[in-house]
Amino acid sequence: MPELPEVETVCRGLAEALQGRLLVRAATFRADLRRPFPPAFAERLQGRRIETIARRAKYMTLYLDDGWVWLIHLGMSGRMLIGPADDAPPGKHDHVLVETDQGRRVTYNDARRFGLMDLFPAADMSNHPLLKGLGPEPLDDAFTPAVLSRALVGKSGPIKTVLLDQTVVAGIGNIYASESLFRARILPDRPAETITGKQSERLVKAIKSVLTEAIAAGGSSLRDHRRPNGELGYFQHAFAVYDREGEPCPGCTCAEGVRRIVQAGRSTFFCAKRQK
Repeated sequence: MPELPEVETVCRGLAEALQGRLLVRAATFRADLRRPFPPAFAERLQGRRIETIARRAKYMTLYLDDGWVWLIHLGMSGRMLIGPADDAPPGKHDHVLVETDQGRRVTYNDARRFGLMDLFPAADMSNHPLLKGLGPEPLDDAFTPAVLSRALVGKSGPIKTVLLDQTVVAGIGNIYASESLFRARILPDRPAETITGKQSERLVKAIKSVLTEAIAAGGSSLRDHRRPNGELGYFQHAFAVYDREGEPCPGCTCAEGVRRIVQAGRSTFFCAKRQK
């Protein structure tokens, strides 16, 4: 599933094509994705101008000129692809398209249809069932070691698993949790409540740097992620530990190399010597 850097990359690509533009055409080619589209979904998008495009956790929020928000989640395999508005028929896995007054087309393509879309009033943002309860944005200045430490109080589960809890911090997934813990030199199976003081400072710093670098690289393309212009992200080439089981640990002399364990059904990669 796309994590924060991938979603942020897609948001920035969409902003270039859609922000400030009038939607002169909107169409859907099926009744649902993971859940049904809102009633009259395409009709309610057509004729609207997109004022602002933002991201909350792993969701994209497109603010319309009528005070409503178009919410998009990419699911496992969703892509937003930008091209010229022409007469080409939709592809097999093209489910939604919009065209702008500038002659550009944005198509939502999703082979597995685990994505979703919604429309709701902007005034209801904080109460939307998918958004309320989300933790702080890790790249915001408000996400500090003190904030993280408070969120970890009483959480005895492994820190790697807790970082995936979107109520603790928003947008972090399996890849960037492993990479951040490696940089912070913290073992993924450490009880979360024991991460305090200097360790919390190191972890917040690591999370921010990993996510910032990943966004600059266009995210990580392992299976499905593509930027809206069709290009791959390339942060996967900078992974220190993720998906590198048995390979040498960067900057480490351990003989075993990167190890892999399974936590909550997800693969975790780490260095048993470097991380404590």
